[in-house]
Amino acid sequence: MRLRLYALAYNLVDFMRTLALPEAVAQWSQTSLRENLVKIGAKVVRRARYSVFQMAEVAMPRELFAQILRRIDGLRPREPTPC
Repeated sequence: MRLRLYALAYNLVDFMRTLALPEAVAQWSQTSLRENLVKIGAKVVRRARYSVFQMAEVAMPRELFAQILRRIDGLRPREPTPC
């Protein structure tokens, strides 16, 4: 079972690397991706109308993290607009 989980994690990272990561991050090793993207200490602050994701900027530059989130959001299928 552990081998299957490792294979799944490897495939997920490879998928993310090819589709969602910008060129500056696409060459990072899996260890670097895990340390810099997955193991980020952060806090989610929820308000009445929105949620804020607060993290230390020393872990990942804000613009790079925003670019990754925009690329992940671009993978989502959009609903067709009514005519």
